[in-house]
Amino acid sequence: MIAALGKPTIAISIGDPAGIGPEVVTKALSSCEVRDLANWIIVGDRAAIEKTCRSCGIDATSIRAEVRQSMAIRDRAQYQFGELSAECGKAALGYVGIATEMCMKGEAQAMVTGPLSKEAVTMSGLSFSGHTEYIAELCGAEESRMMLSNKTLRVVHVSTHLSLRKAVEVSTARILRTIELGNEAMQLLGYERPRIAVCGLNPHAGEHGLFGDEEALRITPAIEAARSKEVLVDGPHSPDTIFLRAARGEYDMVVAMYHDQGHIAMKLIDFEHTVNVTLGIPIIRTSVDHGTAFDIAGMNKADAQNMIAAMTTAVGMAARKLERRPPRND
Repeated sequence: MIAALGKPTIAISIGDPAGIGPEVVTKALSSCEVRDLANWIIVGDRAAIEKTCRSCGIDATSIRAEVRQSMAIRDRAQYQFGELSAECGKAALGYVGIATEMCMKGEAQAMVTGPLSKEAVTMSGLSFSGHTEYIAELCGAEESRMMLSNKTLRVVHVSTHLSLRKAVEVSTARILRTIELGNEAMQLLGYERPRIAVCGLNPHAGEHGLFGDEEALRITPAIEAARSKEVLVDGPHSPDTIFLRAARGEYDMVVAMYHDQGHIAMKLIDFEHTVNVTLGIPIIRTSVDHGTAFDIAGMNKADAQNMIAAMTTAVGMAARKLERRPPRND
């Protein structure tokens, strides 16, 4: 189905060269599941790619993808697999910047990001709180959201990388915008009118004010405002049951109030195939939902299924976005 929608150009940043990012990228591109779905451009230095291919027994010349280099890693001996390095952290962030710029310029219709290490980036002296926030800043987007998606369910988060104390200070405007962004993303995923459920913040969604009034004061008004815009949404629902109901087919997407409320459910449902999708930015960006796994880097042990899922999701979203683009009047 996806191949029939078109063949977009998609940039893939390899993540931290010392982690498993280059391995899952090269393994995915060697897979018949995705190699012919798009025009792939690997954003990452050739020396790092060749080093990974050697460790995994992959013929680098057989990978059907252009390589866009930053020349941060010029020699295979410049770093070691599994070791935190300021040099690799800086290189990984550079790859993200190049891929983002390609999308902003229209050279690619989507980007897929491999895992990088926040610690390694910080070691390089750069300020960094996360992929999503960094890409949003590069795009000039004032706000962004994280969606997790797999074959069973999609979850979009009102807040992510905040302390729980700050995350519970939700506003009606932010909840409404999250619902709207989730609805738009679901349409790019092929759902014409997605069925959306909104979580409560408190146990049992507040139990009619017994355990808190955020549902009545902030969440319900956002749901009502979204409904007035013809979004198919309801709630707030008790967080301890709504994910099960959605996973069984009652809803297509759930709006979670904070990071762990959504992440725990999604990773339990299908960790290997859950993809991170960034919403609220002018480009399409998907990512693996795992880390650098330095402990197995360079050992040919990394599973590429999550990267394959991220790449497949990017292809589908990019192809549908191209289909919806209005015709040019030349």
